[in-house]
Amino acid sequence: MGEFLHDHPITPRTKDEKEKVINRLKRIEGQVRGIQKMVEEDRYCPDILVQISAINAALKKVGFTVAERHAKHCVSHAVKSGDGDEVIDELLEVMKQFSK
Repeated sequence: MGEFLHDHPITPRTKDEKEKVINRLKRIEGQVRGIQKMVEEDRYCPDILVQISAINAALKKVGFTVAERHAKHCVSHAVKSGDGDEVIDELLEVMKQFSK
């Protein structure tokens, strides 16, 4: 990956924002462990694939939540301070990776 403009958000995440994202990631972690158990138990492949699809959807939802926050805070701040082009390019580059 390329160099990013900042190591941390311009506006730090609130405790509530952090908790929501972390809780979603913990649920996803549990789903992954569930798939591991399904494989260990030789469960039917389509059942496993359905669970993998659900995890992919959940990860995308978390990613879009993080991207939305980034756009509303960091990108907005950069545009207002005259650095919008760089931050928008950075976001687009990340979104290209995200959409693969």
